[in-house]
Amino acid sequence: QVQLVESGGGLVQAGGSLRLSCAASGITFSMYVMGWYRQAPGKQRELVATITSDSRTNYADFVKGRFTISRDNAKNTVYLQMNSLKSEDTAVYYCNARIWDDYWGQGTQVTVSS
Repeated sequence: QVQLVESGGGLVQAGGSLRLSCAASGITFSMYVMGWYRQAPGKQRELVATITSDSRTNYADFVKGRFTISRDNAKNTVYLQMNSLKSEDTAVYYCNARIWDDYWGQGTQVTVSS
C-alpha cells in the first residue's frame, strides 16, 4: 500500500524556518514527481512546489525565493525547506506523489505566529 508520511510541521515565529519531510513507501520513489501542497481553513488546496525525477523544480509565486524543495531518492524522502515564513503560510502542508495516479499524505500543520 502506498503511504506518504509528512513530518516537521509545528509552530514558528514569523521570519523563522521549518523543514518538512515526506517519507514515501509502496512506490518506486525515484520515478515519481513529488510535490508539496498546502491548504488553509476555508481555502482550496494549492500547489507549493514540485520536483521531478531528475530534480527539476517548480514553485508557486508566493514561495519563490523563500522555499526550497529537494529529494533524497536513497531515503525515499522529499523535503521542503521553508525560510522567511509569514503568517499567511499557515496551513496544512501535504505531500504528493504523481505519475499516473495521485497519492497524498495526511498532512502536517504549519502555524506561523505574528
